[in-house]
Amino acid sequence: MSSDLLKFLIILLGVFTQSLTGFGSGLVSMAFLPILMPVRSAAPLIALVTGSLELILVIRYRNAFNLRAVAPLTLASIVGIPLGVWALRGLDEDLLLGVLGAIMAGYAMYALFNFKLPHLNHPLWAPVLGFFAGLLSGAYSTGGPPVIIYGHCRRWQPEEFKGNLQGFFLVNDVLTILNHGLSGNLTPFVWQTYWLALPAILLGVLAGSGLGRSINPSFFRRLVLILLVLMGFRLML
Repeated sequence: MSSDLLKFLIILLGVFTQSLTGFGSGLVSMAFLPILMPVRSAAPLIALVTGSLELILVIRYRNAFNLRAVAPLTLASIVGIPLGVWALRGLDEDLLLGVLGAIMAGYAMYALFNFKLPHLNHPLWAPVLGFFAGLLSGAYSTGGPPVIIYGHCRRWQPEEFKGNLQGFFLVNDVLTILNHGLSGNLTPFVWQTYWLALPAILLGVLAGSGLGRSINPSFFRRLVLILLVLMGFRLML
C-alpha cells in the first residue's frame, strides 16, 4: 500500500471519528501520521485538515455554540499557539514524539475510565486550560484534551459540549495555521498532501453523518480510545 494512500486512510479515519463522536480528528491522525512523515510536517498538515473540518461541523452545531463560555479559552490559546509552534521547530524530534505519545495515552486513559472530575467554578481555570490547548495545538495540532476536560468540569450538556468544541477548534485551527505559515512550516510538501487529503475530509464527514444512526457512537469512541492508548505508548517508545 502506497504512502499517499495510507495518509488518505488515516485522515479519513480521523475525520470520520470526529464527525461521529465530536472529537478525535487531530488525536487519531497524529497517532499514525508520524510513522509516515516527520512530526514537523504532520502538525501543520493536520491543522489544515481540522480547520477545514471545523468549517463544516461548526455549521451543524451553530445553535448550541456558547460564545461566552469559549471566549476565555480562545483568548488564552492565542498566547500558547506561538510557543507550541516554536517548540515544534526547536525541539528534538524524538522528544516531540515522546511527549505526543504521553499526551495521547494519558488523555485516552482518562476518557476510558471516566474519572469524576471536580466542578471548576474559578474563572482562572479557563485561561489556564486554554493556554495549554493553544500550546498543544501549535506543537501537535492536538489541542482538544484540555478543552474537553474543561467542558466536563463545567458540566456542559452534550449538544452545548459539541457546539462549544467545534467553535473553539475552528478559531484555534485558524490561528494555528497562521502561526505555521509565519514560521515557514506550510511547505510545498504539506500543501501537496493537504490537497490529496481533501476528498478524505469530505468522505469522512459524509460517512460520519450517514452512519451515525447505524453505529453506536459510545462503542466506537471506546475503540478509538483504546487505539490511542496503544499508539501513545508506541510513540513514547
